[in-house]
Amino acid sequence: MPTDALPAPGRWRPTPLLVTSAGIHAGAAAAVLARPPLWPWALGAVLANHALLTAAGLWPRSQLLGPNWTRLPCNPGDRRIALTLDDGPDPEITPRVLELLARTGVAATFFCIGERVAAHPGLTREVIAAGHAVENHSQRHLHHFSLLGPRGLRAEIERAQHTIAAATGVSPRFFRAPAGLRSPLLDPLLQRLGLRLASWTRRGFDTVDHHPARVLGALTRALGPGDILLLHDGHAARSPGGTAVVLEVLPRLLAAVRDAGLKPVTLRAALP
Repeated sequence: MPTDALPAPGRWRPTPLLVTSAGIHAGAAAAVLARPPLWPWALGAVLANHALLTAAGLWPRSQLLGPNWTRLPCNPGDRRIALTLDDGPDPEITPRVLELLARTGVAATFFCIGERVAAHPGLTREVIAAGHAVENHSQRHLHHFSLLGPRGLRAEIERAQHTIAAATGVSPRFFRAPAGLRSPLLDPLLQRLGLRLASWTRRGFDTVDHHPARVLGALTRALGPGDILLLHDGHAARSPGGTAVVLEVLPRLLAAVRDAGLKPVTLRAALP
């Protein structure tokens, strides 16, 4: 049995955008029934609303579709930040990331893909044993994750939840959508499963940018308390020298965090 139980499922409350969207759909249907010639205007209103919902889902840091951790909940004077790593575990890169973190005593949050956890359960347990947190990044990291229906979304999230808990004995408490993309169907599901959505304050695009200096600059620009930083120990781009970008960026990033007087913690350590 998992040693870290999930928070009790909460009651889902739609955001103002979703309440407005429901009103637009109901109003459009009522208008067409009352006056059929109004259908082009009703259709236009519905299509415009769907475009807004799509835009909200394509914006990873958006709060329009539901609660979303883009920063840590900090009190005045709090110097905590969170370092997060996605898409692992990777048998080549993750052990080296763990070594770099161990040298500075930094705790990080690893958003892991269920299939990779199943392939490397021992490595996933090493992440937990080193004092880090392992959270849910879906079972397969599908590129079309945000287009899945209710059953598909639930299967991807629940399968990863079970895979990670079976491998580590610890149930994830956070979920990060693949590429941060989602739909209005995600938030009520996370509420039922007792999971919190987490995105980031800034990311370095280290899966596509091969230049460590640019990645580091994106992560450290205006670095401050409450930041959630995103790197990747899976799907990592390679520097011109052939090294995974994260391995060149991480030592310099940790030095910048130290010099700024900031304290990295796991996301679950920042829970109220």
